[in-house]
Amino acid sequence: MNETDIFSIKNKVIIITGAGRGIGRTFAVNMAKASAYVYCFDINFPTKIPDTLFDNLFHIKCDLTNTKKFDMECKKIFANHKKIDVLVNNLGSTAPGKPNKIYSTKDWEQTLKINLSAAFNCSQTIIKFMKKRKNGSIINITSINAELGFPNNPAYVASKGGLKMLGKSLARDWGKYGIRVNNLGPGYFKTLMNKKSWENPRTRKARTVRTMLGRWGEIDELVGPCIFLASDASQYVTGQDIYVDGGWTANGLS
Repeated sequence: MNETDIFSIKNKVIIITGAGRGIGRTFAVNMAKASAYVYCFDINFPTKIPDTLFDNLFHIKCDLTNTKKFDMECKKIFANHKKIDVLVNNLGSTAPGKPNKIYSTKDWEQTLKINLSAAFNCSQTIIKFMKKRKNGSIINITSINAELGFPNNPAYVASKGGLKMLGKSLARDWGKYGIRVNNLGPGYFKTLMNKKSWENPRTRKARTVRTMLGRWGEIDELVGPCIFLASDASQYVTGQDIYVDGGWTANGLS
């Protein structure tokens, strides 16, 4: 194996949750370009990638809080390829509250269900297939909010902090099966989830000033770190947090 081959994901079978748009969709397109077999899971696909562009990229409509449906689809994928190499737990949502108001219990429960419980359940399903080959990589898409508080959004912060520690716990339990579990935490990127912050000049400037590199991230800049964690280049990396945040979490006093 040469120095570049270790970063190859060619012929790897990759499942990406929340791949209907944004970060998940970007991962899917670029991993398919890198010759992986990519299975996109989401409840809908508002920006579905034309099937004619790739013969190695597949869309599966699935409510990822429905464990039985996800398990059934994974069995089909495993039967077809005899392996599942990578799971990217990208599914996520946010439900900001209003300043000085009691946060909604309904929003709390729904956010935890989508951001944390779904990742746990999907991982529990995938482990059955990865154990058979004693190899695999699970990548949790966390956030800088796994490290830092954020106003008026306790459910999002708690769910991402929980997902971070879930990753470490699963890495501890599943390392003996050759399965790696790592966390990839984005900072501020130009995504639909951050649309309001980006379009507000005051907020956009505040986020920019805090970032060491002095700018927001471009969504494609998350692809390289994700491919690294999916590839054999990271085969001795597990239980780790990699933040792609322009230096946000490392920034101290200004």
